[in-house]
Amino acid sequence: MTAIPLALDGYLDDLPVPGDEGLTASFRVISSPTDDAMDETVWACRTADPHIAHSLLTWMRPGDLLRIGGHLVLPGPDDEGGPQLSVDTLELLLPAPTRHPADMVLDRYGPYLVVFDPGVHTVPVFTEAGTWVGTAEDPDAINDLIHAHETGSPPDGT
Repeated sequence: MTAIPLALDGYLDDLPVPGDEGLTASFRVISSPTDDAMDETVWACRTADPHIAHSLLTWMRPGDLLRIGGHLVLPGPDDEGGPQLSVDTLELLLPAPTRHPADMVLDRYGPYLVVFDPGVHTVPVFTEAGTWVGTAEDPDAINDLIHAHETGSPPDGT
């Protein structure tokens, strides 16, 4: 394997995937030298630095503009997989803009549908077949409500 030092700026593509007990993380960064979609490159990245992994898993979100540095590892003829950037430095250059839905939004949680209304704090939840599940007190309580529906236990765990 060949390792080439590399630094680049790019946007976090999706949520990072935790590795060993959160001490590592895998993620993708989209970079373009010209800001033209035709010139975009998607970089498969991995970090073994627990501090970088923690930052990625805790504070970063898709769309954040990052500056990353590390070593591009090129596989040899007997290695499986493609090139991967082993990241050892990470800097947040610009956070992704916060999105505020202006209208009611219907979202899917697997076989469940939820309705987000910016004027209301509670979130109605029902199955895709139309069966009423209940109302979550806030967006953070949706998973608890779905779990309670699936297990037949009260949403608050009592």
